[in-house]
Amino acid sequence: MTDLPPKRRLALPRPYTASADGHRVVRSFVLRQGRVSNAQARAVEDLLPRYGIPFQGTPLDLAAVFGAGRPVVLEIGFGMGETSALIARSRPDTGFLGLEVHTPGVGNLLQILAREGIGNLRIVQHDAVEVLEAMIAPASLAGVHVFFPDPWPKKRHHKRRLVQPPLVDRIASRLAAGGYLHLATDVDDYAEQMRDVVAASGRFTAFTAEEAAAHPARPATRFEQRGVRLGHQIHDLLFRKVDLPAD
Repeated sequence: MTDLPPKRRLALPRPYTASADGHRVVRSFVLRQGRVSNAQARAVEDLLPRYGIPFQGTPLDLAAVFGAGRPVVLEIGFGMGETSALIARSRPDTGFLGLEVHTPGVGNLLQILAREGIGNLRIVQHDAVEVLEAMIAPASLAGVHVFFPDPWPKKRHHKRRLVQPPLVDRIASRLAAGGYLHLATDVDDYAEQMRDVVAASGRFTAFTAEEAAAHPARPATRFEQRGVRLGHQIHDLLFRKVDLPAD
């Protein structure tokens, strides 16, 4: 029997830079040198130049990437990418920009994009906070997805949760008038925190039941399916940006 080649370890890109004022930045993720399969490693090497967009310090020309007039939705933390690919394939008239720092997930989604010929999704492997700040122009997005971010369940770690006032304010500034924010979690107290933070921003109004029913369905993620098996309640929270005179 032939021995299978060992799984490869890739040098992970540095996902963020130090804050300009020298203060320590609390991150919502821990970047680990995880195991990357040979197929994922090949996908990153061969396909990221095709489907990826390098981090840059200036706003991205979304019309040049996805086509003029096409709405663009940004996803923060796509995990292994299966759900992201399903959503992009079901909404071909929308461009999708997926953000993820973990190489196995990036490699997995790249394989799906190439295998299924999905052309309306691009990847930036970088810290989402910095991408929003530097690469996304104000009022340029039609929507933002944040599905099942790390809940950091211990109370002392709640400061690491992604959905915090600064991020919600930044998202609001990057959404066009009438743009939407779709959050999902299977952690009850995190859902409550999400509602409170979004409400306190004063920049959003919750979808009505009718609006939520008319919104494109979200396929179940692998993480969500595990939560359902464990008896967790799934919280889908949909909000519309309030049209204020200026950001």
